[in-house]
Amino acid sequence: MVTRLPVTQLKASNFGLNSFIFGNKDVCKFGYFSRNSASQHKLSFKLVGAQGKRWKLNDIDTNAVQERINSWLSKTQHFLTEVTLPLVKTGHSGKPDPGNEVDTQDMEEIFLGDQTIPSSMPNGNLSLVAIVSIEQFSRMNGLTGQKMQKIFKALVPKPVYDDARNLVEYCCFRFLSRDAIDLHPCLKEPAFQRLIFITMLAWENPYCDKNDLHACASRKVSFQGKLVGEEAFSRIAPAISGVADRPTVHNLFKALSGDEQGISLRVWLTYIDELLKVHEGRRSYQIHEYPQLSEERILCIGSSRKRPVLKWENNMAWPGKLTLTDKALYFEAVQFQGQKDAIRLDLTGHGLQVKKVKVGPFNSGVFDSGVAISSGPGSQTWVLEFVDLGGELRRDVWHAFISEIITLHKFLSEYGPDDDDQSLFQVFGSHKGKEKATTGAVNGIARLQALQFMRKLLDDPIKLVQFSFLKNAPHGDVVFQTLAVNYWGGPLVSEVTDAGYQRAQGMSPSEEVFEISDHVFDIGGSVYLRKWMRSPSWGSSASISFWKHTSIRQAVVLNKNLVVADESLVERAAAICKQKYQAVEKTRATIDAAKLQGIPSNIDLFKELILPLTITARNFEKLRRWEEPHLTLSFLAFVYTIIFRNLLPYVFPMALIVLATGMLTLKGLKEQGRLGRSFGKVTIRDQPPSNTIQKIIAVKDAMRDVEHYLQNLNVTLLKLRTILLAGQPQITTEVALVLLSSATILLIFPFKYVLAFLLCDLFTQELEFRREMVKRFLSFLKERWLTVPAAPVIVLPFEYGESKSVNQRSQTDKKAIRKKAEQSKA
Repeated sequence: MVTRLPVTQLKASNFGLNSFIFGNKDVCKFGYFSRNSASQHKLSFKLVGAQGKRWKLNDIDTNAVQERINSWLSKTQHFLTEVTLPLVKTGHSGKPDPGNEVDTQDMEEIFLGDQTIPSSMPNGNLSLVAIVSIEQFSRMNGLTGQKMQKIFKALVPKPVYDDARNLVEYCCFRFLSRDAIDLHPCLKEPAFQRLIFITMLAWENPYCDKNDLHACASRKVSFQGKLVGEEAFSRIAPAISGVADRPTVHNLFKALSGDEQGISLRVWLTYIDELLKVHEGRRSYQIHEYPQLSEERILCIGSSRKRPVLKWENNMAWPGKLTLTDKALYFEAVQFQGQKDAIRLDLTGHGLQVKKVKVGPFNSGVFDSGVAISSGPGSQTWVLEFVDLGGELRRDVWHAFISEIITLHKFLSEYGPDDDDQSLFQVFGSHKGKEKATTGAVNGIARLQALQFMRKLLDDPIKLVQFSFLKNAPHGDVVFQTLAVNYWGGPLVSEVTDAGYQRAQGMSPSEEVFEISDHVFDIGGSVYLRKWMRSPSWGSSASISFWKHTSIRQAVVLNKNLVVADESLVERAAAICKQKYQAVEKTRATIDAAKLQGIPSNIDLFKELILPLTITARNFEKLRRWEEPHLTLSFLAFVYTIIFRNLLPYVFPMALIVLATGMLTLKGLKEQGRLGRSFGKVTIRDQPPSNTIQKIIAVKDAMRDVEHYLQNLNVTLLKLRTILLAGQPQITTEVALVLLSSATILLIFPFKYVLAFLLCDLFTQELEFRREMVKRFLSFLKERWLTVPAAPVIVLPFEYGESKSVNQRSQTDKKAIRKKAEQSKA
């Protein structure tokens, strides 16, 4: 059962006026004033001269009125201060940080006052944090907790209602669904910030456990040391506008939690505070410095004396001011005399690439702190250096900024309709899709800036911005599709025709009919037109499989982003992407662990890996030398039986069957735990410690051995070249006669007899009656091989001009090939 709730019809009560916390030095109480009882707390006053039926303005004492108004303002200011106090009693942690004011507001205890919702639920008793979250959000929705519970019970079936976590989601999501702006306005309220933290704790632990029974009975619980887990953070945080997005929320959690098992209140409040500062800083940017930026959003400005931005051009570095907007980069070089106009690099075009580079004078590449932005071969390339004395994180962050804007516009051109598409007027709200997608990228950059100020970044900041992360992530194309449906989808306002529809490139006709015979629908009823599906990813098997299973059951759909007791389409696709990405990360970790440092360690690892083949070759050599005659006879009898019974065609299939059976058997034994934890691991001995000189000598010896091996290999190849190209006519004639004789034998005699003869020859070479004859034959072959001369090799002297012309010619050929490829694609 899917329920869509028209939440916009309810009138929201003002946050902080109908429900708030009274707090002082000793007591914090959760209180609620209804509209009927609010009159008891109004400030009582009466005007002079109001005793009779009429009064005159001349009778009013102006000084008394002024004093009374000042008193009212003072009391009102005190009242608002009490309203915005935290939901909990403030206290100091054991190790306060003098440089962070948020530490002094860390909460320790919360006291519950009024409660309308019953604590008993079908699956257990509600925890104190769940009661606080439900009651508070219910009052913010203009209702009581008991009424919200009754409404939720009427909307969903009993299995969904029995889970208290769904009730917490419903109360929270219903309030959050009313604001769909870039950044939720309530985030500026300290009380709301703490309420969200309490809600995440309530979602994670909706019921009282044995350790919290005393706290629930005393209506008081301590939050010191409480941490929010990844699952709760990933569910609640993206529901708040601007705080997180679904595709990268797990990476955001890793960045905020660091080495801890979860996110503490101090880290959460610091993150929100830094995020608000970033948004306030953007509003303070002076746009009048760039009149042409009236239609662009300034995201960040890079200019500082301690951390300058340098633009490298013709082996010269020019410091200046770098400005990033949602459409372009602007660089204004510092001039000693006068002012130089800012140059612009458009980031909305096709073929743009950004990569990390090393910069330095004369192309030396000394400093690994540069970023290169280019739009293809033959175009202008910007090389920017971000000086950061604390490391290379600043360069990586700016690389993520620029990459996110470039990927955003690639997403708009691939998954979004054109700006002049008339079908935008057939879907309600679709004309705002481009703005929504841009807002998603802008908010991602703001979050990355906040983490940069907190010094809580991952090794690769690309993982924290959604468009750049999804570009190379597995299953990222499907997440892009769900984002496109979320941004441009909406209710149909007129009938849609198929005029102008073009099949996506790379999609077969059968896939087209199977997948996009109709428009794509979101869970909230929004429609994404099939004529907008220009990306080839819509025809992939992963996309078809995903969109075949997009229906939901037993959920309350508040909007297409907030679904109670189920997942939205973006959340579902992001979860699959996360699973696949984690699998890739685990595989990459095993590959990185296998890359040992040092030639001796790699040689030892190679020997350990080929040990089964070495043992097999050693045992075969024992059979060939007749060290155990009964085993050799048994082996030969088995092989000759296969040969003369015409069973050779079944040897290879049977080998595959035996290999597969062995692998499945080991799999079953490993699942039963009968092979031990160390089974399958490769163990080698570490090399003894050595100093720098010993390492240099070891590397030199290894290079000498490699050189010797390559020399012998080249000599062998040159001798074979002499034989094949008749460099020595007599030897070439002899080898040709041997090859013709072998071919004649294979044509006359059946292959099984030839194979039986070769096997007999192989197993009789070490017997006494053939040993001397074999030695003489091998000596003859060795002597003949030594008489074969190597093909002559000519080494031309190095000429710089010729090599330069060859390089230029090769580069010209490459450019011509690229132009032809682009023309063929067009």
